[in-house]
Formats: sequence, structure tokens, C-alpha cells
Amino acid sequence: MPELRDALDALLQEVPPARLTESVRRLIEDYRSGRPADEPLIRNMVDATAYAAYRMPATHAAVSAALAQLPPIAPRSHVDLGGGTGAAAWAVRGAYGPVPATVLDQVPETLKLGARIAKDLDFTWQEWRLGDPVPGADLVTASYVLTELDEEAQRALVAQAAAAATAAVVLIEPGTPPGYRRMLAARDQLIGAGWHVAAPCPHQLECGMRGGDWCHFAARVNRSALHRRLKDASLGYEDEKYSFVAALKAPAQSPGRIVRHPVFRKGLVTLQVCRPDTSVGPVLVSKREGPRYKAARDAEWGDAWI
Repeated sequence: MPELRDALDALLQEVPPARLTESVRRLIEDYRSGRPADEPLIRNMVDATAYAAYRMPATHAAVSAALAQLPPIAPRSHVDLGGGTGAAAWAVRGAYGPVPATVLDQVPETLKLGARIAKDLDFTWQEWRLGDPVPGADLVTASYVLTELDEEAQRALVAQAAAAATAAVVLIEPGTPPGYRRMLAARDQLIGAGWHVAAPCPHQLECGMRGGDWCHFAARVNRSALHRRLKDASLGYEDEKYSFVAALKAPAQSPGRIVRHPVFRKGLVTLQVCRPDTSVGPVLVSKREGPRYKAARDAEWGDAWI
């Protein structure tokens, strides 16, 4: 979303580059450790700005990509748990239009910064800790939050999200084996609470990828020049790997899902597909199949496949 990138870059110009770089490096180390956070990782406004620089574009891309896999919905309100500077709220706005959003987080600096970035948008910013009341909304999201919690707190957050949502719950975690396992646990919890998984799974049964593999996807993030400098990166893009689960109140029929990059050979496309019968395996589409082959040539990782 160009306006988000422009707003971020303008904000980052206000902080001395050396301080921003130092804070970004510390946050990268903390986030990559995978340890539950005993205290907020963001301690001051410089940290909040570094967090926005380091994580906001990637979180926005992952949430946007996950929402694109859902069946058509039309939320009229949105609550984001642990939403930080509002990346998910921007993603929901990009997917569904100007949906009023409430961003909940325990760190006041991130809320203040998010309000500055989205100063002209219909977002509400509210301090919140796990266990505090959650406003009701059609859509409730939580992205990259469970990784900071122990298992008991993870279950509590999923329960609060499910209780507050009236139409849809979308949970997103890093696309790693531990992130996938957290999504499996959340998926089981949502199904147990009467929700219906709509994406990425095409069924409500046990995940067919349990074992040595794990379900995850990738979202392309275009880096600005400042973003590249802060992350000491040379490429103009990065791929954010994420795992997620999306559940709806109403049952939804979902087709199969392409769970890896398609493999192209001359006259043949191989798709790795998760199917409604829970099996996960290759689907070969040859040039002789005409329109189906053309569809396979255009297909991407994460797309539905019938």
C-alpha cells in the first residue's frame, strides 16, 4: 500500500539513523530468538519507530496475503489484538475498504506512533493487556502475537478473539515449524468452540501436513531505500514467510489449496495441493488439458485449486 510506505518513510526521517539502526538490530535479535517475552520488547518511542520500520511492512504484507485466501466477507468493524502500530488494520482497510478498526496493545508508544501514521483514518487506539475486555467486532485479528506468549496465554488470547468476533477470526504467525504448531493448536481450539476453518485448510479434519512438513506461505514485501538500509539488505524486496488460520462463524466450502511454489517444466505444471480429503500431494497438469493448464501456469503459492 503506497500511502502506508510513504507515511512510514516520512516518520523514519525524524529519528537519527544511528539510533534507529541500533534499535532495529536489537529487535531483530529479540524477535528471531523465538522466546516468549517476559516484558514488552518495545521500551520507548525510538524502539516503537524501529519496530514500525522493521516489522510493519512485513506484517502488512502477510495479513494482506492471508485475507486474500478467505472466501468473500464484508466486515463492518475490526479489532486487532496486540496490533502495535496498526499494520493489520491497514491490511484490512486495503482488503475491504474503510472498515473502522480498534487496535489494542499493551505498549502506549506503539499506539501513539500508529495513530501518527494513520492520523487521517478511522482507527481507534486503546491500551490493552491480555484478559482485559475485548470490544466486539465482525472481524478479529491477531498477528505475530502468540509467539510472545506461553501456551496458557496463547489459549487465553484465542478464546478472547473467538468470543469477541461475530463473523471471522484470523490469526497469523511466523512461517516456521513452531509458528505452524501454534496455528494447529489455535485451529483445534477454534473448531472446538464451534468455528469453521475457511483458510488455508479445505476441511475441518486433522491437518494432512502433520509430521516432517509444515503449512506456510510467502508474501512479497517491497523494500524502500530506507528499509534496505536499516536491515542492511541489498535486494529491493523480501519474502515474508507466515502460517495462519482463518475461521468463520458460518460454514464455508473451501477448495484445495496450493501449499508450495508451482514447479514449471515444458508442457507440464506440478502443483502441491492440500485437498478436502486431507491428503497433501502433487497434482500434475499437462498442456493437453487446455484451460486447466493455463490456470495452472497462472497459479501461485496460496491460491485455491479445484
